[in-house]
Amino acid sequence: NSATFVAYCFHSVDGYSKCGSYTGNGNADGTFVYTGFRVAWLLVKETTDAGESWYMFDNKRDTYNYASKRLMANSANPESSGSSQAIDLLSNGFKARASQDAFNTSGKNYIFISFAETPFKYSNAR
Repeated sequence: NSATFVAYCFHSVDGYSKCGSYTGNGNADGTFVYTGFRVAWLLVKETTDAGESWYMFDNKRDTYNYASKRLMANSANPESSGSSQAIDLLSNGFKARASQDAFNTSGKNYIFISFAETPFKYSNAR
């Protein structure tokens, strides 16, 4: 085959980034995913079915929970928002707050990568 491929490979770094997968529960009280840090940026993709987008959330456009402003990494569409596709960015992980194909359908598998706002491992107490 003469096709060209590009691979972006990531791994988790304790207190800084977390890569992994989870299974959706199809409930508005969605699956909690532990990262070990306050999530500043999150990328989620459903892997069970073809055709779902890569959803990006961050704590700069949504400065409080829930985070509903999102970008789709594989689309030229502008930012979209709405409670039907909301995620809580928590102090130690994230949690889906909607029953939605994009990141919380019951029994479907999802992959994610997240980055910390201030890693617990290196943060200073006040």
